[in-house]
Amino acid sequence: MQLFSKLLSRTDIHKRLSIPMESFGSFPRCKVGHALDLQVKDKRGSLWLFRLSIRKKNYLKPVFSKGWCKFVQSKNLKVGDKVNFYKEEDEASGAQFKIKVKKQVKIFGVVFGYSKA
Repeated sequence: MQLFSKLLSRTDIHKRLSIPMESFGSFPRCKVGHALDLQVKDKRGSLWLFRLSIRKKNYLKPVFSKGWCKFVQSKNLKVGDKVNFYKEEDEASGAQFKIKVKKQVKIFGVVFGYSKA
């Protein structure tokens, strides 16, 4: 089940991935504190560890922080690229989270679509 799809912004590339609030209910709840580490698998089967957190005070928007920038650098993501995030239920192992990346295809500065990265 797709949880969200997002065009990456400058903040998403350089600091943290802001997660749409409407998909937050599909993630596990923090048992202690305001953050938890989440294992995410990319299309090649590599596991990534992202920290899912919510700020403690007034701004409750969820984000992926720790581990996210390493993923961005590894995939050479740029502003305007797209990520799709999925949750798959597995009876044996429970929920598994997956991420797929689509890179912008530009010709002479014009976006023609997205290719699978």
